[in-house]
Amino acid sequence: MTLLNELTANEALAQLKGKQISARALTDAYLARTDARDADVGAWIYMNPDHARAQADALDASLAAGTPPGPLHGLPVGLKDILDTADMPTENGSKLFAGRRPATDSTIAKLLRDAGAVIMGKTVTTEFALSAPGKTKNPHDLTRTPGGSSQGSAAGVADYQMALSVGSQTGGSMIRPASFCGIYGYKPTFGTISRAGMCPLARPLDHPGVYGRTLADLALIADVLMVSDPADLDMRANPGAGLSKTLARPLSKAPRIAFVKGPMWVAAEPCMDDLFKSVLDTLGPDAHEVEMTGVFDGALDCQTMVMMPNVIANIGDYVENSPELVHPETIRRTKDCFNILASDYVKAIEMKDSITAAVHRMFQHADVIITASAPGEAPVGLESTGNAIFQKIWTLVGAPSITLPKLTGPNGMPIGVQVIGRPGYDADTFRNAAYIDSIL
Repeated sequence: MTLLNELTANEALAQLKGKQISARALTDAYLARTDARDADVGAWIYMNPDHARAQADALDASLAAGTPPGPLHGLPVGLKDILDTADMPTENGSKLFAGRRPATDSTIAKLLRDAGAVIMGKTVTTEFALSAPGKTKNPHDLTRTPGGSSQGSAAGVADYQMALSVGSQTGGSMIRPASFCGIYGYKPTFGTISRAGMCPLARPLDHPGVYGRTLADLALIADVLMVSDPADLDMRANPGAGLSKTLARPLSKAPRIAFVKGPMWVAAEPCMDDLFKSVLDTLGPDAHEVEMTGVFDGALDCQTMVMMPNVIANIGDYVENSPELVHPETIRRTKDCFNILASDYVKAIEMKDSITAAVHRMFQHADVIITASAPGEAPVGLESTGNAIFQKIWTLVGAPSITLPKLTGPNGMPIGVQVIGRPGYDADTFRNAAYIDSIL
């Protein structure tokens, strides 16, 4: 018998809307799992069971009174602790913000509440969503990292402590944790989910994203969040992509699939060549390896050069003025970046445009790109969250990317297949991902 907290979000939603289960019963199932496991996994930084139950009870009462259920009615969700919530702390993973209580909800929190979600609590993030790790461990092997910076959000979904969760990616913080923890993760096109009320790290690169246990679960929550918001100055005019409806219309023929290694493959573990040879063999004649050279040779350095001056602009004062309250890893990451020249930053912004144009040209000959979601299995040890190298280019150009938990490494740990789409074509990316998901 499937436990309630082991249902997919869509399965649970159908039972909630059909009154086969209550929001309170579902929330209690997730709270029981949290009570049993989170002392080991450490996905939550803030959790108030009574508050979660009160939200669920209110939803049950509303449904009993005849109010139509929302698109996320009764589903327990975790929020990365960089997203403001008026009814619980938001500490940005830092001692500097200990006990901080925002006055208002972030746009993401408001949209989730309006859709009927139960916001269970706040999930662990690295400090300021950079790289200084929190307490979270990989639920598949507690000696290994869950990745970062969205470590609690990924580990919590993987360990059945929440149905869905929200994280963010500035370098590799959505896709890598999903790969390490063996779940589905989605970083949408830049500017499609509002960042209003989210702790900024690097405005040109910050992407909110979502986690779930199926592609359909990702689509379910993303459809709620991909709403235009004038409070985020980088929002696309029409961010909604109708992802759930898109998944209901499968492809009529196989897409053209380009497998790329690119400059990031230098970090790939020895097992990755054989694993992805098997992936290509399984996908068949419509999948071909394509070289990423030329302008892409400098893409990884370009991402760093765009990111770090923005990081200094947003958290540099904390590092300089309150170093005793800042994690040593945050200080290490930033110490050499205070003197970056403005001319070098401008050159990086211009190179970013060239790299983005080159990515668009790749889609003249391919419908979708695939590569690894991470260098390999989650590394042993909790001092580092792993290498973000396999996400950097796609974050730089704002392309949608999805990781599919389809591979297993030599130590039995999960490894994801990353599916990348053309920027702005998230619906197509989901349809192509669904095809690849079904084949693999």
